[in-house]
Amino acid sequence: MDGRAGAPEPGPDEARRALVAAPLLAAGTGWAGNAFGQPSSGASENAQSSARLALLIGNRVYPQPFDLPPTHKNVRDLGAALEARGFRVTSALDQDPNQLRSTIQAFAKVAAESPPDATILYYFTGHGMQVDAENLMLGSGVPPDAKEDTLLKSSLHLRRDVIDQLPRRPNGLSIAVVDACRTSLRAAATATDGFNQVEAPLGCLIVFSTGAGKPAIAPAVETLNTFYTGSLVKLLGTAADEISFSDFFRLVKFDVTQTMQNHPVQAIRQFTQVPFIAENTQVKFSLSPRPVSRPAAPQANAAEEAAAFKELVESLWPADIVRLAEAYLKAFATSGQAGSAQVAREGASDAVKALRSNEVKLFRSAFQPKTSDQRWIAEWRKAARGDKDAAARIARAHLRGDGDIAADQGRYEGWLQYAAALGNGIASYELAVFYRRQGQPTPAAQYETRARDLGYTPPTSLDNQRK
Repeated sequence: MDGRAGAPEPGPDEARRALVAAPLLAAGTGWAGNAFGQPSSGASENAQSSARLALLIGNRVYPQPFDLPPTHKNVRDLGAALEARGFRVTSALDQDPNQLRSTIQAFAKVAAESPPDATILYYFTGHGMQVDAENLMLGSGVPPDAKEDTLLKSSLHLRRDVIDQLPRRPNGLSIAVVDACRTSLRAAATATDGFNQVEAPLGCLIVFSTGAGKPAIAPAVETLNTFYTGSLVKLLGTAADEISFSDFFRLVKFDVTQTMQNHPVQAIRQFTQVPFIAENTQVKFSLSPRPVSRPAAPQANAAEEAAAFKELVESLWPADIVRLAEAYLKAFATSGQAGSAQVAREGASDAVKALRSNEVKLFRSAFQPKTSDQRWIAEWRKAARGDKDAAARIARAHLRGDGDIAADQGRYEGWLQYAAALGNGIASYELAVFYRRQGQPTPAAQYETRARDLGYTPPTSLDNQRK
């Protein structure tokens, strides 16, 4: 492809000027698609957010046997699906390490100049791995089996080069999606370098195509999408306009897992992916870029549905949420909010299981927040629906005291236990450190082991805390 090693390499300033001036389609630029600042063909104005920008990076070309045939189709199909949802899409193919850095820097500059309520999406498909607790996305031409120092220098670092470069806006949304795959089942079976768990900064949603610490697999042909991107593209075309991006990505997660669990090839079922999601958002943007218009329902039915959905949304106890969601789905299966009800039911079901664990000392009273701060009440709602990161944030609020949330070490411990039971490896490690400081080595060791089982490797800066 025209972005491989040896192609002309634009500097950051030159790249940015070209990006906002015109589409970059000339041979040797390494670009395909539309400029960041130019409307894509077919894109529509976003009535709820004044800008939607997406950067899609697809690296196929790696030394044999590491070629990834599906990546170009991934980028092509996802670009079309995002344009239909009002995004201005730029695609970058087969970029070497220097081109990768120039690309993300240019995109970050344009994103930073977008309105405060913009939706920004970054997507990478190619080889990715973890080295020294760092999540890496490899530049084109870099062998995944290279020495660690080469990998660290020849990759985008997820946190430093992507998340920290995207704008932090409480009223906007930044999304990072990483679909990093292997085509060899043998390599996947022996993989020990899956992505490290992360927590999202405010205003961000981060998605991995499989669980932290786990491998993702891809077809070895260029005519098929990877499993994650295939589900992502499909649901962008079929999901209800009303659904939020938060719930949408959870529907994609369900679809990936179900698709692989039901695959006719047993080896594929063996590597069923359960995508990883980390979220820390305060504003909900719906999937539709324009006001949703539906045929008017009979007034009585519309009022009944609105009341049922309101009750579901406001509920704060997981068992009640499961019951209300099932009732809603039975009565209003064709509603535009049915997807959100499904997400609530599945997440609350996970929460019920976590609360039944003997290791979680958290009771119903903990789900009755004594705060008038709507931001924190929203966090309680998320936690009641199985959001592992919201649970950890509530724990930390109880540790330090936050506004009218009183400091309470018992609640801090209970909420961290709950977050760990929901799959938060970072919370599990935090709990291990807590027990170690309390002079309780047995639970400290148990939670440190669980953190690693959940796909969390503490960064080297925390090595001094490990025993």
